[in-house]
Amino acid sequence: MEKTKVYYVEDEQALGKIVCDTLTGQGYEVEWESDGAKVISYFEKNSPDICVLDIMLPNIDGFSLCQTIRGMVPLLPVIFLTAKTDISSLVKGFESGGTDYIKKPFSIEELIARIENQLNLVRGRGISSDAHGQAIIGKFILEPARYELQSPTGPIRLSNRDMQVLRMLYANRNRVTSRKDLLMAVWGDDSYFNSRNLDVYIKKLRNYFAEDPSVQIITLKGSGYLFLVP
Repeated sequence: MEKTKVYYVEDEQALGKIVCDTLTGQGYEVEWESDGAKVISYFEKNSPDICVLDIMLPNIDGFSLCQTIRGMVPLLPVIFLTAKTDISSLVKGFESGGTDYIKKPFSIEELIARIENQLNLVRGRGISSDAHGQAIIGKFILEPARYELQSPTGPIRLSNRDMQVLRMLYANRNRVTSRKDLLMAVWGDDSYFNSRNLDVYIKKLRNYFAEDPSVQIITLKGSGYLFLVP
């Protein structure tokens, strides 16, 4: 069985060695980098399954790196490691393309759980992390590399947040997606403000799929959403 490839970017040598050794011992294939300036060249030649990325790095910060990575591999899961606890930093992380975050200090058990959760969201129900992967959704074709949803009447441009919400709904298609799980996976916080933001994105997605009645996003009060795909 092929090992999960983890690209780990961390400049704290002691922490980096512990995490790298432990993940390797748990069966992951780990590539560890401590210099932010070398990250992009790695992605030009390699295709990891997931990236675990520290925010505070020498030469270039994690936010800037994630934006570039997201343009190269749109659906790659990126977990931020951060010592920052302010909301603005967390928001910036998700806006730059991160899909999850862990606050330092953290346990290896939590990191592994987060890695597996992100991989399940992307792989579990058919969306490839490959930049060229496509998904058929009724009469629509999702093209992740171009951030486009091809509809019967033409292309629909998707924002990064559109893609994150749609990706999780599609990963759980034809079964319930918990509202809280969706909020935590996309925003990292299930606050009232983010909950209202989610309502906006759900409405946008419903409008996108309006051309095909067989594709529906059904709200289950007190539970979450059911994304029905033929």
